[in-house]
Amino acid sequence: MNSPAASSMQLTAKRKQPDEAYLHFHGYWLVLARLLWIALAVLILVLYVFGFPAAFRYYTSLCVGAGCDGPQLTPDQFRILSAHGFSLDFFAAYNLTFEFIFVAVWFLVATVIFWRKSQERLAWFVSLMLLTFGATFPDPLDALASQQPAWWWPVNIVLFQGVITLVICFFLFPNGRFIPRWTRLIALLWILWNVYWLFSTGFLSNPGPWLLSYLVLLGFGILAQVYRYRRISNTIQRQQTKWAVYGFSVAILGFLLLSVGDHAFSLHLTLNPFLTLVINPAYYVIMLIIPVSISIAILRSRLWDIDTLINRTLVYGLLTAILALFYLGLIVTLQFLLRDIINQNNDIAIVVSTLVIAALFQPFRRRIQSSIDRRFYRRKYDAAKTIAAFSASLRNEVDIEQLRVQLLGVVEETMQPVYVSLWLRQHDSKLPRTDNMPPTQLSH
Repeated sequence: MNSPAASSMQLTAKRKQPDEAYLHFHGYWLVLARLLWIALAVLILVLYVFGFPAAFRYYTSLCVGAGCDGPQLTPDQFRILSAHGFSLDFFAAYNLTFEFIFVAVWFLVATVIFWRKSQERLAWFVSLMLLTFGATFPDPLDALASQQPAWWWPVNIVLFQGVITLVICFFLFPNGRFIPRWTRLIALLWILWNVYWLFSTGFLSNPGPWLLSYLVLLGFGILAQVYRYRRISNTIQRQQTKWAVYGFSVAILGFLLLSVGDHAFSLHLTLNPFLTLVINPAYYVIMLIIPVSISIAILRSRLWDIDTLINRTLVYGLLTAILALFYLGLIVTLQFLLRDIINQNNDIAIVVSTLVIAALFQPFRRRIQSSIDRRFYRRKYDAAKTIAAFSASLRNEVDIEQLRVQLLGVVEETMQPVYVSLWLRQHDSKLPRTDNMPPTQLSH
């Protein structure tokens, strides 16, 4: 006769089997999924074999006209660069080096995920997203399609896969299910909408309604991730979500800041075209955070380091922004106050501002760290304060019974265990004595 425990285990196993079968490819479906991924990978490699020469020709040609807002150089910019010994070939090779690194990293991360976990539906889908979106983000495929119309359809098909999978990943990550369920309908509508644009105008033209729908769907994906994190995900899935969201957040924020800086300095690019050599590659470098963070989330390596990383990013990001604004404001103020003394030389204002910033670095960092800990890491912050207070009380407390009570209280308050047991050795016996606290309800 089966025991209740055995029956419960059998029931749990029966419930898990359909879920595991749903989350994995089997049989012919696994073979078909792998063949599709490999076919797209081969197509992308072929496209880039022809795309890099097309992009080299694109970068070595000058942009003439009013619509020169891309990575190409204008005649005025080229004259300034050539005066410093830089040629168009160097400019093209410089940009293509960063684009090659970008595509190689996204491609390799996608390959590693596919190689290790292609039987898992979500891992396969994420690797497909990294493969296709990473291939269409740089300029070589656009240059290839514009210079040789015969490649227009293959390039648009890869781009179609990239934009489709990127949005749907927000609805599936991290457990491979559409949560909430209504996101299935949104995903289907998104696919049909992109099919319409693929056969009408293509994605290379970047139509306005399509871009607007793209941003709206990404917003829905973010809301779905918030709902999933708060209501559905378990502990490991929440850590995976943190890694993915961290990568996307840092990359998108950096991308937006670079875009703002690019437009802010666009009027001065003619005077200083070297900014182009900094801003253009920076777009690709900052976007590399996405595949790295996703690979950690999917392959589950060092998941628990994300809390420390987020904490440090918040602290030093705010610290850098505050000190930069303070530094600029201090320089302007000192130049105004000391304008009769320093005349045309602002070295004094710069030196004084630098010394002030160096002196304020540590106090500002400690203040920001304390504020972030109180606001976002309240439980850890309270635990640290409790342990510090207990350590201070150890110096003056001599009553062993009082120490026992305090120690058990600190452990319960900071770690919140289900059961706490303290063993003390008696002086007149070799047998230990145990003092137990009653079980406590684990706080969530």
